[in-house]
Amino acid sequence: MPKKTSSLVQKVWNFCDILLDDGVSYGDYVEQLTYLLFLKMADEQTKPPLKKPSIIPKGYDWESLLKLDGTDLEKHYRNILETLSKEKGMLGIIFRKSQNKIQDPAKLKRLLRLIDAETWVALDVDVKGEIYEGLLEKNAQDTKSGAGQYFTPRALIQAMVEVIQPEPGETIADPACGTGGFFLASHSYLTKKHKLDKSQKEFLKEKTFKGWDIVDNTARLCAMNLYLHGIGDEDDVPVMVADSLRSDPGLRFDIVMTNPPFGKKSSVTIMNGDGKAKKEQVTYERDDFWVTTSNKQLNFLQHISTILKIGGRAAVVLPDNVLFESGRGETVRKKLLHQFNLHTILRLPTGIFYAQGVKANVLFFDKHEASEKPHTKGIWYYDLRTNMHFTLKESTLIRKDLDDFVKNYKAKDRTKRKASARFKKYNYEEIMKRDNTNLDIFWIKDKNLVDLENLPEPKVLIKEITTNLKSALKEFEKVEKEFKRK
Repeated sequence: MPKKTSSLVQKVWNFCDILLDDGVSYGDYVEQLTYLLFLKMADEQTKPPLKKPSIIPKGYDWESLLKLDGTDLEKHYRNILETLSKEKGMLGIIFRKSQNKIQDPAKLKRLLRLIDAETWVALDVDVKGEIYEGLLEKNAQDTKSGAGQYFTPRALIQAMVEVIQPEPGETIADPACGTGGFFLASHSYLTKKHKLDKSQKEFLKEKTFKGWDIVDNTARLCAMNLYLHGIGDEDDVPVMVADSLRSDPGLRFDIVMTNPPFGKKSSVTIMNGDGKAKKEQVTYERDDFWVTTSNKQLNFLQHISTILKIGGRAAVVLPDNVLFESGRGETVRKKLLHQFNLHTILRLPTGIFYAQGVKANVLFFDKHEASEKPHTKGIWYYDLRTNMHFTLKESTLIRKDLDDFVKNYKAKDRTKRKASARFKKYNYEEIMKRDNTNLDIFWIKDKNLVDLENLPEPKVLIKEITTNLKSALKEFEKVEKEFKRK
């Protein structure tokens, strides 16, 4: 990292710590930084050499903030946030329901000076992204805010994008887009792997990505994150603040990559048109769904099956329960195996998500035309979990840890795959014979578990235990005699 970039990153992080000490959480800090960075960059774009028309209404711009101090500054900042939250397009998304969380005008002034001292638009996209991604990761570490639930390890995202291999002109969707990690990794992959012409660059900027997120703050961070990377514009925003499960958007995509929120149950039950569902708070009518369930992950899986184009491909992070849950879970699995080619499952290690104890997988599948015969011929499993140990601090998952998976995946020609210690194929017939079409498969011996196969006979174990207990009792008797002598 260049010295100037490193210095700027450190400045932002240091101020982040100052605000945290003052009671402002990382989530609130990143949110406020989002507002102010946008105002600053919008101001820079109106000046040479760009000289673009301002998208910020006069009197509610960056320059208007710099002129003020004290309570006048705090009051005007609140007024700006309230006014811009009512605008349409990018402004409306970024400033939606915005509030000033920096109540101390002196700290607000310090933050303004810090941002104003740099020319942000002139910074390389990767530099701006690095600063922002760093803040988002720090925000995810702030467990009180719950931000970690939408933060997917960037190493995992990069590996998923590399095996999916998006092409110029393809559309990419994420129905639970969080802060836009899959979009940014795809954007980076496309710009580095391909020499894009003018029309391809325009498509990448304006038509490639479409995301949904139900949380205002998350969608705001995503919109700003995309803006920093030159994705979308002030009128056409790639991310929507909406519950993507509510209805079929009518749009179909070449690629879907997503990590739906963790948690088994939803506050709503999705109806698949059969009219049989116990209403909780809200009931959605989804005739395109296979089953009615309140399991959030099963519903996302069904939703993805709808929005994926014929010939499209998907990579979805899902918890273990999707692989073994009986009843409706089994129905969804059978439909997936028959109507799609579920060709790969990556068993993820524990300790890589901010939500503790999560056991998850990445399901890779392709969509095909309807057929009487199942499209899935066999599933290749890559076990990255058994005897693998990762933590968020001491032993973080890095991209290198996924090299073997990416290599074995054979993205260019999956017919060339070969089995290895951690990579194994199970045929469709084998899987269908399993109870409840259970896809929760492991074959590597876990070193932490007792080897039950090699345990002695029960009578031998009993004799060993009895001998040990008698020996221990004799030792206690010796100690007791010593005490009596004294």
